[in-house]
Amino acid sequence: MNLAHRSYLIAATPRSGSTLLCELLAATGVAGRPAEHFEDLQATGRPRQPREYFDGVGDPAVLELLAPTEPGAPVTPDASRRRCASALREGMTPNGVFATKVMWSYLPDLLHGLQALPQCAGLQGAAALAAAFPGLRHVQVLRRDKVAQAVSLWTAVQTAQWRDEGDGARHHEPAYSFRGIDHLVAQVTDDERAWTRWYADAGIAPITVVYEELAQAPQRVAREVLLELGLGPVDVPPVRMRRQASARSREWVARYHADQAEVAA
Repeated sequence: MNLAHRSYLIAATPRSGSTLLCELLAATGVAGRPAEHFEDLQATGRPRQPREYFDGVGDPAVLELLAPTEPGAPVTPDASRRRCASALREGMTPNGVFATKVMWSYLPDLLHGLQALPQCAGLQGAAALAAAFPGLRHVQVLRRDKVAQAVSLWTAVQTAQWRDEGDGARHHEPAYSFRGIDHLVAQVTDDERAWTRWYADAGIAPITVVYEELAQAPQRVAREVLLELGLGPVDVPPVRMRRQASARSREWVARYHADQAEVAA
């Protein structure tokens, strides 16, 4: 397995702007190709499916809006080794920089899979990541407005549309659900806090990127991250992605706040 000589991991939660950041960094051609190389769950060999965002939620009014969960098969140690080798090939630029993105929800599965690598055997947490990915640095993406983040995620899990490249593709219309959005508000809040605690416990100070700042000045923020990583200065080309916030998103955010106030009254 060809190892990178420099690596970084983007720690994120869904709909936090991490895809935009990945696209910007990848577009430079010198900062690896960060993507969700490890999104397949150990239990199923598949990425997280819509209803798996709602484990423990039994409300049929929420679940009936989401596609049924397809069965899968557990990931074997051999498959884990192949996945790591594939990730390094796909995520590394010719200058030897490897980059990947990890959501909190599948960090435990990634760490479990790394145990199949000889250099990671017996290592836990940050030590296992550092052994798998040489010269590892960390970038944490935060989003302040958790309601807007949850609304975006609720829309995405219904429509299976995770990005907008302006191609005019049409998808079925999602439905508003206070319970669905409220569950996701708690989930993205807990996941972001869990990343922050994990870094604190590991004694790691990640580079931080705030979604609201990234959305306002994407190329400037990406250049700052590259400088922090020791990969700049370098030009950051614009990327073909559009913000997916819409009049409907803003309406749902306002509606959620109104419903939340009514529930609390």
